[in-house]
Amino acid sequence: MIGPVLGGLVTPLAEIAFETPTIEYSRIFPLLIVFGVAAVGVIAEAVVPREHRYLTQVVLALLGLGAALAGTISVAASLEPVAGDISARGLVAAEGAIAIDGPTLFLWGLLLVLSIISVMLFAERRLEGGITAFAGQAAALPGTEAEREASTQGIEHTEIFPLAMFAIGGMLLFPAANDLLTMFVALEVLSLPLYLLCGLARRRRLISQEAAVKYFLLGAFSSAFFLYGIALVYGYAGTFTLAGIDRAVSDRVGGSNLLLAGMGLIAVGLLFKVSAAPFHAWTPDVYQGAPTSVTGFMASCTKIAAFGALLRVFFVGFGGAQWDWRPMMWIVAIITMVVGSVIALTQTDVKRMLAYSSIAHAGFLLVGFAGAFTGDAGYTGITSLQSVLFYLTAYGFATIGAFAVVTMVRDAGGEATHLSRWAGLGKESPLLAGLFAFFLLAFAGIPLTSGFIGKWSVFSAAWSGGAWPLVIVAVVMSVVAAFFYVRVIVLMFFSDPVGRGPTVAVPSVLTTSVLVVAAGATVILGIVPGPVLDLAQQAGAFVR
Repeated sequence: MIGPVLGGLVTPLAEIAFETPTIEYSRIFPLLIVFGVAAVGVIAEAVVPREHRYLTQVVLALLGLGAALAGTISVAASLEPVAGDISARGLVAAEGAIAIDGPTLFLWGLLLVLSIISVMLFAERRLEGGITAFAGQAAALPGTEAEREASTQGIEHTEIFPLAMFAIGGMLLFPAANDLLTMFVALEVLSLPLYLLCGLARRRRLISQEAAVKYFLLGAFSSAFFLYGIALVYGYAGTFTLAGIDRAVSDRVGGSNLLLAGMGLIAVGLLFKVSAAPFHAWTPDVYQGAPTSVTGFMASCTKIAAFGALLRVFFVGFGGAQWDWRPMMWIVAIITMVVGSVIALTQTDVKRMLAYSSIAHAGFLLVGFAGAFTGDAGYTGITSLQSVLFYLTAYGFATIGAFAVVTMVRDAGGEATHLSRWAGLGKESPLLAGLFAFFLLAFAGIPLTSGFIGKWSVFSAAWSGGAWPLVIVAVVMSVVAAFFYVRVIVLMFFSDPVGRGPTVAVPSVLTTSVLVVAAGATVILGIVPGPVLDLAQQAGAFVR
């Protein structure tokens, strides 16, 4: 009836063919488990009595992450080689939106393992006298009667667990996104819960809220850059899919101004997330102000997800334009290494020092990323993809272990993060100081630690790719970085405590388990790195 009324200009609804989208649920169900548990956690906040919410949310989160990890292993075991490309295994699922391939599943497995131990840090209660380190009432202004009442009554924000699950879901989707719009959605899903979590520290509420506001404002700007870059790339390629963009780039469709501008803006959004200079300004303030368990979670998991997305966008979508973006990445890598290593020398707060350490490590990772890419499915030397995946693994475990130690060094005001308060820690608790020293040595890249193998892998990949100037700068900056790591070790073991000295809180089995896992992984990856390197190699290349 519609067609005749409008003169035949409109197609009758009966003649319109609707295609049912094909969703490969058997391949993406680990992702669905995490988002499903996050949704169930929100419902639990409404229906479970307050006194039972903590246990319910912790168990729900850990079981959900464990199930997603088991599902990831199951999907990895069933992957098949891509026709015509024996170096890649997997498929493009959900109507081209999600790429389920070896690198995706490697990153999923790593993210889920680190998320499990991060949730265990979130759940720690003994260090704060039977309650978590998160604010009892986020809406209460610092120093008000409402805040004091919430602390006195032991009120806890158990919403942190579904928030963390939503962030983890976004982190899983981010490196798996096969088109730029899906990647933007994943970026927002992982970022918004983190903005909230950063402002929920129980102690030092003002600096925590300041960290959340800074992260939100600068994150919003970076997201705007990313979205504008997507628009420009779409204007150039006429598609959002990475494979379609790759074809347009390889064929050099039209002028290159839109492409170059789009690549630059997308790079800004991604480099912000990996804390690369000059887009790093948020990192020290946010790392210092956020609850320490959230800081460890962000420093490890967010960086892993962001580097996974960076690898996929530039290796798959912009691989044909590598000679346009590689010089830019060289410059960013050098600036990031110099800024992170040099400014860390001046820090007096241990969390800010670890923040600049994180920036320096982003630079080292960029050395492997920018220095060895060849532009097709094959890579030179140890392969840049394999080296970056291993480095992310080594860095992730050591980082969470280091921040777990920070939660245990305390004074009357809570966590003692000023370095002067760490003087004499080796006498107060030789085991804890030894663990922290071990993680710092791993960051410095000392042999028999995971950090040494990680740096060797990315430097070797870059050297074999002809990026020897980058490697030379990276080695020099590694020496500079080693100085401030050793300075902290000397402070802990060879300096006298100031006043009463630091106090070491006795953690529950949760934080103890995190330290054991992190230290064990750092040792094993330093002594027997072969299995993980092989696993990274077996992941193969990205599917297109």
